[in-house]
Amino acid sequence: MEVSLNHPTSDKTSTKSNNSAFFNFESCQPPSLALLLLLTAYTVVLIVGLFGNLSLIIIILKKQREAQNATNILIANLSFSDILVCVMCIPFTVIYILMDHWIFGDIMCKLTSYVQSVSISVSIFSLVLIAVERHQLIVNPCGWKPSVSHAYWGITLIWLFSLLLSIPFFLSYQLTNEPFHNMSLPTDLYAHRVVCVENWPSKMNQLLFTTSLFMVQYFVPLGFILICYLKIVICLCRRNGKVNRKRENDGRESENKRINTMLISIVVTFGACWLPLNIFNVIFDWHPEVLMNCHHDLVFAVCHLFAMVSTCINPLFYGFLNKNFQKDLVVLIHHCWCFALRERYENIESLRMAHIPTGI
Repeated sequence: MEVSLNHPTSDKTSTKSNNSAFFNFESCQPPSLALLLLLTAYTVVLIVGLFGNLSLIIIILKKQREAQNATNILIANLSFSDILVCVMCIPFTVIYILMDHWIFGDIMCKLTSYVQSVSISVSIFSLVLIAVERHQLIVNPCGWKPSVSHAYWGITLIWLFSLLLSIPFFLSYQLTNEPFHNMSLPTDLYAHRVVCVENWPSKMNQLLFTTSLFMVQYFVPLGFILICYLKIVICLCRRNGKVNRKRENDGRESENKRINTMLISIVVTFGACWLPLNIFNVIFDWHPEVLMNCHHDLVFAVCHLFAMVSTCINPLFYGFLNKNFQKDLVVLIHHCWCFALRERYENIESLRMAHIPTGI
């Protein structure tokens, strides 16, 4: 799942040997209204994503002191990876779209793409671990049950795998000013401007890697999660059928309905959020001429924005729809508010005491 911030300008052009067809392509600035809407949407996603995931992590850490829980550990890891996605994907992408050239230097060119890929991989594989953990608890309660140590081992493995999987991004990205050599505008305006682009030994190597990444980061995990949650839904439906309807209370029925709705929503949302960006990447890698038009940047930004919405959805499903989490969140906000008021009062009191004359 190639979600690099470097699509807007950098992927318009690359080395002459790989993408010579792109050298007659010139971008245009998106309409002001579209830019304003994008900036507003990105800002909302960034704030909600950071607030939601940070709240989840704080509440989970507080609960972990009372009782260790594998599910909470996996959700905390998912939230941490989503925070990385918010921090490393959104700001750099927005600035790159607005400025239409790279201003952060060669090291950041490599590092941002690498960290983005790592954080996205961790986020997706965390969803897989959560699906496995829930499958074992609901479908196979008498069999192997993931423990806290299993959760830590799983998190360690997905981080190591994500770090290794993303190495090609760090190696392939570089700075170049070649795209600006083909602009029809005066060259003095672009003399010191560069873009951050992928430079592969051959086009076939690039296609092989990006296609494999699509399978590993999107298609296969989505299929696996779908199978796990489908088996869970079927299992819950069968249990409901075996229960005597006369003895079944409304609370259990509504709870099972809520679980089924949440599981289906997770799969649908995961697939829907990442589908536009994956379609964009596949088309751009295999048939770039289809996207070589004036609104290439705008199309990418919209697809990228949809993918970033997933960082807001995860806290919603795993936290905010949970009644216990809602109570803990209210307590957390109340505690922070009271702490801020108490600190402000103490500062005012210390200033007042400082102005009281001492001595006789």
